[in-house]
Amino acid sequence: MMNVGLVIVSHSTRLAEGVAELARQMAPEVRVVPAGGLPDGNIGTDFEKVSAALSDANTGAGAVVLYDLGSAQMIAELAVESLGDPSTALVVDAPLVEGAVAAAVAAQGGGDMRGVAAAAEAAAAGGELVEPGEPTAADEVREELELANEVGLHARPAALLARSLNGLQANVTISLGDKEADGASVLGVMGLGARKGDRIVLRANGPDARQAVERILDLAKRNFDE
Repeated sequence: MMNVGLVIVSHSTRLAEGVAELARQMAPEVRVVPAGGLPDGNIGTDFEKVSAALSDANTGAGAVVLYDLGSAQMIAELAVESLGDPSTALVVDAPLVEGAVAAAVAAQGGGDMRGVAAAAEAAAAGGELVEPGEPTAADEVREELELANEVGLHARPAALLARSLNGLQANVTISLGDKEADGASVLGVMGLGARKGDRIVLRANGPDARQAVERILDLAKRNFDE
């Protein structure tokens, strides 16, 4: 399966490379290409760099472009318009780091170009925690576990958890104390701030609720592959 690629456009070479590195950690099968700085290494954005990155990132499923500041948006849009088929890429107005993380996880999960773009745009909410749900329903699956991995539910473990739910018909929430997050939202899961030794509660409903919870329990048993 081909995944949607990502292009990270920044005025800074190091910033673009850093965001790309973080996104790759979240989604190792997604091609994430940085396009930062001017050819001489100075601060700025370069049309040729962005155009080359677009070509590199699109392996057949299209590319989503994120940018840091206004002039980077202009260069990104110009590069997309100059493609042989401009419909093969989308420039997204989203927070650069959070948007790249959310987009990478969505692309890893097989999302199409518009779905990946929508995930990036939704990151503008900052991975908001959800309101605590209604009392436990009779058909709800509930499990509690203690996190034993060193970094808890941060960055890569949160991405692994969110990706583990791809393709399942289940609504999963994760609670820590009085905070609750959508299990499919990597930013929401990270927002819980769950650390090693914390006890979290998993709740799921839907046809694949048990399978969803078992996938998370299996990840926890493996210490999220740390």
